[in-house]
Formats: sequence, C-alpha cells, structure tokens
Amino acid sequence: MKDSHVADDVTRAAVELFATQGYATTSVQQIVERAGVTKGAMYHYFESKDDLLFGIYERLLNLQKARLDEIIARGGDTEEVLRAVCEDVLETSIEHLDEGTVFFRSMHLLSEPRRQEVTRRRRAYHDEFAALITRGQSEGSFRTDIPVAMLVAHFFSDVHYLSHWYSPQGPEDRALVAAQLTDLFLSSLRS
Repeated sequence: MKDSHVADDVTRAAVELFATQGYATTSVQQIVERAGVTKGAMYHYFESKDDLLFGIYERLLNLQKARLDEIIARGGDTEEVLRAVCEDVLETSIEHLDEGTVFFRSMHLLSEPRRQEVTRRRRAYHDEFAALITRGQSEGSFRTDIPVAMLVAHFFSDVHYLSHWYSPQGPEDRALVAAQLTDLFLSSLRS
C-alpha cells in the first residue's frame, strides 16, 4: 500500500464502521484493522478518533464549498445559479450519503472546538446560499413573505433528511432526486 493512500484507507474504514456500528462503539483498533494499517500510521494522519470524525465531514464541506464557489463564479440568472447550487449539494450529499449519515448521527460527540468549527463553516455556506435567495427577492423573482432563514432551513432539511429514506440501490437516480427536490424548492420560492 502506498503511504499516500493511508489517510483515504483509514477514512474509508472509519466511515464503514461508524455507519454500521456507530462512532461511539467503534475502536481505533477496529479502524486500523479494517484499513490494514498500524495505529502509528493512522496517528500520522489523524490525531484522534475525534480528528477522524471531523475529517470525514471536512472533506464533504470542502467539496461542497468549492463547488458552490465555482457555480457562483460562473454567474448567470439568479434562479439558474440557485438551481445549480441546490442540485449540486443534493447530488454530493447523496454521493457521500454514508459520510453525511455518520456525521449527523455523531456530530454531538465531537469536541466543542470541532463542533464550533463545523457550525462556523456550515453557516458560511448557508450565508452564501441565503445571499442567492436575497438576490432573487430583490429582483422580484422570489417571495418575501417568509424570512430568508426559514427558506434556507426548508431546503437544508430536505438535504439532511436524505439518509432517512434515500437508498442508492433504490429506483431513484441521484440526479433525478436532486432535480425533483430542487424543483419543489424553487417552486416554493417563486413570488
């Protein structure tokens, strides 16, 4: 195994174990055995199990934030930009469903500084998302009778609920699910 793959192998093993048996009941020994590495190799990349849990979600946060920035930078009609952002966050959340599931089940077990960092980063993402809604409101395209914070919460509740019903083995294709949930959301925004 190449050294550059150790962090990925450890992360993949942790996601599998956390998803099947839970974060609290998974030991570091189980993770390294599943990954086929030593504890020393794991600790070279992750300071603790808390660091590993944070790292799982950090990868998803980084991916979604980078894609958000790319979509916004391309510019265009506000509704179409918001559509692209919504579809992207839904598709990446489905693509990384296990990581999101593990995180939402275990976020409360993170150390306080890590929880605060996640909250800060999610808020920054939500602020950019909210700015698109506000822009659409100022253009007269989106309703103004409901606070923007409520509209943002409405959309992200669908994202966070995916792990409760979506199955990659089911009949619903992730792109179709993303498009349909986005259509429902955008319909609820129109004035």
